[in-house]
Amino acid sequence: MMFKSGQLFVENYNSSAETLVNQGGTSSGKTYAILQVLFQKLSERRRKVCTVVGQDIPNLKAGALRDALDIYNNTPELQSLIKSYNKSERIFEFHNGCVMEFKSYTDAQDAKSGKRDFLFVNEAQGVIKPIFDELELRTKEQAFIDYNPNAEFWVHEEIIGRSGVELLISDHRQNPFLLEKQRAKIEGLKEKDLELWRVYARGKTGKIEGLVLRNWSLCNYEDIPAGARFLGRGIDFGFTNDPTTAIDVYLSGGELWVDEVLYEEGLTNPDIHRRLLAEDPAATLKVTIADSAEPKSIEELRRLGFSKIEGAVKGADSVSNGLDILKRYHLNVTRRSTHLRKELSNYKWRVDRTTGKATNEPVDAFNHCIDPLRYVVLNVLGKPRAAPITHFQSFGTTRRR
Repeated sequence: MMFKSGQLFVENYNSSAETLVNQGGTSSGKTYAILQVLFQKLSERRRKVCTVVGQDIPNLKAGALRDALDIYNNTPELQSLIKSYNKSERIFEFHNGCVMEFKSYTDAQDAKSGKRDFLFVNEAQGVIKPIFDELELRTKEQAFIDYNPNAEFWVHEEIIGRSGVELLISDHRQNPFLLEKQRAKIEGLKEKDLELWRVYARGKTGKIEGLVLRNWSLCNYEDIPAGARFLGRGIDFGFTNDPTTAIDVYLSGGELWVDEVLYEEGLTNPDIHRRLLAEDPAATLKVTIADSAEPKSIEELRRLGFSKIEGAVKGADSVSNGLDILKRYHLNVTRRSTHLRKELSNYKWRVDRTTGKATNEPVDAFNHCIDPLRYVVLNVLGKPRAAPITHFQSFGTTRRR
């Protein structure tokens, strides 16, 4: 074996099942372990094809492909076995003729193209069953599936229990490489919401009910209307345990258009300045609304050139007021906003443990991207205006990244 690995790698590598289903909580290491297994298997064979499939390319880039590149960049022995990596096509080519490709498919017809020896369906709840059926039909040796079990879907209904299928359930305790502060954060979900804890800390199949925001759908970044009014860029500060996030918010046709710009841990304020300028040279000129709990960070960014930065409205009702505003609009979320999409699918109302009933207070989890979104709408749309702003054609301010 060429990798430093844990038990999950061993179980996936040694299994003779036709289909390996990896159900796991957050940070269980399932995606990483499966990719290590696939790299190992391809290195031991000749002229084999492995297809790694995700819901869409942004999800793959933020998840499985990023993990694959991390494995490659940190494993000299693997680097010696791989002839090239084609960044635009997302293909690893081995000296022995093997190939690992990263793809997404629009429908079942699209999935009929191509055959493979190994298949990995990453975050399978985002891939429809007809696509999986076509891919599996054209897979010769072995298929791998992974997902977070926040609700039952076609894998539970039609795959688990079938002949030739093995189910592996994992959680962060099986990941030997996780930092203790990360484990503590995951276990801390138990004090916030038992259902989220069961799903993300123990890998148990759950049913996430009581979601705060359901009024959203996916769009491409290019779909944001050219004449949309730019409301502002929200920033939520983090560092070691939480990411710093930035979300752009536009208004057009009575709907909000939302794009994730930044999601990264360990950033200092100068780092934030550099990251945002790299995304958009005009970043310092944009209306920016940041977490007012960190006035020193706001002032430092102002001195670095963010002339239009201001603190978010705070108060006893700021969270509920911001969420009330968000519920008035349909939210168009860009496909590349992968972390925001995950949060919207898990951000829920807190349940009173005595009565078992939902409260009007959201669980303080899965909100790193939702908070900066809320900052913008509360500061901009929550202010009294002379005329309503929900019906218009164009505001003349074009989006720019």
